[in-house]
Amino acid sequence: MQANFRAYPSKRIWGLTKPDKNIDHRRVPNLQVYFERHAQVLTKSPNAADYKTGDIVTWMLPGNLPHIGMVVNQIAQDSGHPLIVHNIGRGPEMSDMLFAYTITGHYRFVPATYSE
Repeated sequence: MQANFRAYPSKRIWGLTKPDKNIDHRRVPNLQVYFERHAQVLTKSPNAADYKTGDIVTWMLPGNLPHIGMVVNQIAQDSGHPLIVHNIGRGPEMSDMLFAYTITGHYRFVPATYSE
């Protein structure tokens, strides 16, 4: 982030003039920029089948609060939607919340492969 500080919303949103190593890696808007630069950006689909295990999803919660979670390999019995692991302030939890809020991003991060 330090090498590409201008690409991130830190100045616009938080008024910062340099990276903050204590929190920048946890701020959803920063993570969205990172995924837009380094991951596959996918369609924000209303179809649950388009969300695969390991996909990262971002939402905007009421009060203009950004949120992030990851699709897991379990399906909600009631809705048939994939469950999401996330931390909404009560510690990590798994819940059926894929379509509970406005989706603002859908990413698939495939790390580089390394040869041994």
